[in-house]
Amino acid sequence: MLSTADNEMLTQVGKGTPMGELMRRYWLPIMPVEELGGPDCDPQRFRLLGEDLIVFRDSKGDVGVFSETCPHRGASLFYGRNEEGGLRCVYHGWKYDVTGQCVDQPNEPGDSNFKDKIRAWAYRGAVHGGVVWAYLGEGELPGLPDFEWTAMPEEQRNFSLAQRACNWMQGLEGDIDTSHLFFLHGRLDPGASVATGVWHNDKHPTLEVVPTKYGVVYGANREENEETTYWRITQFLFPIFTFFPAAADGTVPGHIWVPMDDHHTMVWTVSWHPTKSIADRRRFGTLGAATHPAGELLPDTAGPLGRFRPRANRKNDYEIDRTLQRTETFTGISTVFLQDQAVTESMGPVQNRSIEHLGRSDGMIIQVRRRLLNAAKALHYDNVTPPCVENPEWYRVRSAIGTLPKGESWYEQMHDWLYAKVNEPPALELAYPHSR
Repeated sequence: MLSTADNEMLTQVGKGTPMGELMRRYWLPIMPVEELGGPDCDPQRFRLLGEDLIVFRDSKGDVGVFSETCPHRGASLFYGRNEEGGLRCVYHGWKYDVTGQCVDQPNEPGDSNFKDKIRAWAYRGAVHGGVVWAYLGEGELPGLPDFEWTAMPEEQRNFSLAQRACNWMQGLEGDIDTSHLFFLHGRLDPGASVATGVWHNDKHPTLEVVPTKYGVVYGANREENEETTYWRITQFLFPIFTFFPAAADGTVPGHIWVPMDDHHTMVWTVSWHPTKSIADRRRFGTLGAATHPAGELLPDTAGPLGRFRPRANRKNDYEIDRTLQRTETFTGISTVFLQDQAVTESMGPVQNRSIEHLGRSDGMIIQVRRRLLNAAKALHYDNVTPPCVENPEWYRVRSAIGTLPKGESWYEQMHDWLYAKVNEPPALELAYPHSR
């Protein structure tokens, strides 16, 4: 369990909070670039770390990230005209370039230098790896994160976004909780199709957790038989990234847990393949025919919380099918993503960790919390730079899965497969067949 004070430090991301200041040392993803568009696109609203912002691209394609409020009289810049190298407020025509500098004030005298003294509240933005990123910090700009998928051609990567109505940390903790896999996402009949859910006869894995320079990695082992052990390895990377083992075809999946505010998270499902196209496939997270991990999405509405909302949600009990639960799956909820969404949102907007009871299987969660809290405290009290900020190349990692002879070290035998090799598929899937 955590103390109330540590739980607040872990989960609160607003300006001036220790975790919020840690998050502001990293580039964070806003949206896929195709969602925003090209030069002179329409401005779009989004919420990040509790701040309501707008994003646009100017006539050269450079990214502008502004507070929604015009510094003149407080009107919303969302309604602005994106034209000729800047965003113009529709109230009085004041215009700002992507740095926030006011470059035109048509309602002021022509010989006035007033515009030179005015800046919109602006952050840095960039397009990288098919994603629009924002940096909400101050001072020297860090390098953009060098994930393997950022170097892939567009047709070899895929993004799916869905909003989750809970704090970012309880969502992320579901990713690093291996023991829930064969319960929450399980099927009832071991002989049934894997499309129904996953199955393993050993439901209580032994966990080995290893701190890394970029975060934490764990190996979870389950007994296959008298001679072999099944290992599942999952990565956590500072501050909001998780990677899972590749599928049998070499597709590599991961999640990004973007804190919109303390009670809402934008979950990115990122899939990529080092050698072949997956552009038309949205395979990770589905247990059926849905093309999105969260199934059908609700129509967009206005405001920063109005996009990427699953139709199945708490108001309709995630469309649980009790007949399916009795006969085929452990939950009766249709997809892996929604199964996770149901349990993490059921904890409330922010989980009260002071009343939980953690077991041995929660070792990864304990370590990740500790790393995040220690990094936030070190930055807040001693101005220690958080992991990966000065080393964006540390993000070039993968996860792995496989079956090894009993007694062999997973970290030694699979260590080479925990690092990305561009244009080389994760062949460990072929070398070590495993149960599903």
